[in-house]
Amino acid sequence: MSYYRSQYRPEIGLGGHITPGIKALILINVGVFALQVLAGMVSQRGQVETIFGLMPSLVLGSLWVWQLVTYMFLHATTWLGHLVLNMLMLWMFGTEIERVWGTRAFVRYYFICGVGAGVLTCLFNGIFLPDSNTYGASGAVFGVMLAYGFLFPNRQILFWFIFPMRAISFVLLCTGIELFSLLGLQDGVAHFAHLGGMLSGYLYLKRVWRVREFWTELRWRLRRRRFKILQRDDRRYPFH
Repeated sequence: MSYYRSQYRPEIGLGGHITPGIKALILINVGVFALQVLAGMVSQRGQVETIFGLMPSLVLGSLWVWQLVTYMFLHATTWLGHLVLNMLMLWMFGTEIERVWGTRAFVRYYFICGVGAGVLTCLFNGIFLPDSNTYGASGAVFGVMLAYGFLFPNRQILFWFIFPMRAISFVLLCTGIELFSLLGLQDGVAHFAHLGGMLSGYLYLKRVWRVREFWTELRWRLRRRRFKILQRDDRRYPFH
């Protein structure tokens, strides 16, 4: 089942009825988390994270490029909140976007943001922290959050569930926090992944909108030209 633009009905507030793409992503993340826990019980802890997490030294040195995708589905097994918070934000911001764009376009955007976040993380951590291990869906989720701010800039969001603000203001605030947090590279949070997801989402949306505007204007010009031709034909043949 898939949602398409013609089926979209606006809902009030964040979240709402879960959509097929969001449901599939959440189930996959929860399933992988369960496998991580089981693997940690039967083997050495961290082995799965080493193979499927994002390590710049392995991606750039050994060409373990699959890590640019697989790291998005791993989460810290020592803190359940890592998984819960990412999935909660994915549901809150992603469901309405999927209703507008459709399942296929939303999932494509999600992976573009996640992979883009991984690429930026490898480029920067490859210089400063080549053996660091990054995992989690937050890079892709931050890209989804950016898209929500662009699509619904005036929607009200409760920051920390207390302070009301517009969605676009919330996105700008989160961007500022991430930029400021780069001063503390050893805080254990993948700030480059967060910013990389937002940057990838911004570049993709900017390109897509430009292409859509081009085709919209082209169709409008063709229709206008066709209308003028029909008008000339009507003057030449007034009875038909």
